[in-house]
Amino acid sequence: MIIYIARHGQTEWNERDLIIGRTDLSLTDEGRQQAAELAKLVAETDISRIICSPLHRALETAQIVGAECHIPIETDSRLIELDYGDYEGTSKLRPDFINYRRNPACRYPHGESQFQAAVRVYALLDDIVARYLDESVLLVTHNGICRIIATYFQDMTCEDLYNYSLNNCELERYETNPT
Repeated sequence: MIIYIARHGQTEWNERDLIIGRTDLSLTDEGRQQAAELAKLVAETDISRIICSPLHRALETAQIVGAECHIPIETDSRLIELDYGDYEGTSKLRPDFINYRRNPACRYPHGESQFQAAVRVYALLDDIVARYLDESVLLVTHNGICRIIATYFQDMTCEDLYNYSLNNCELERYETNPT
């Protein structure tokens, strides 16, 4: 089985380097163009299903890709971005925010930890592997969730986890052999 992941297209907060977790923003014009470019990449694969976060920026990205490639879309709330709590809408460069990002077991104030998010994301990945064994699936989600998905497929140190990032509408491929 092959699982592809893509981060949603650009939003205004991505453009301004602000932390965007659960705030439900739409894509910018650039984000829609990125999604159209992603559709061209997806068209070259054997992806037969798209599962995306229900947040508008991910859903809109998935809808652009799905419409262009004639691939059905479903949403799954387990792909929703991390809850960054009090950091929502603030600068990604804040030293206190960076400290939380470097420590995946620490819960963002009034939010969740990366470990808490990993519980739901790993359960989703286990479900996908069990349900869609003979398919290639695209997950359209958020950078924090893409980071967690990477840990499902490869060993990563905390430093690797901290440094991992996907650009908007970047496509990554993982192959899995269920046990």
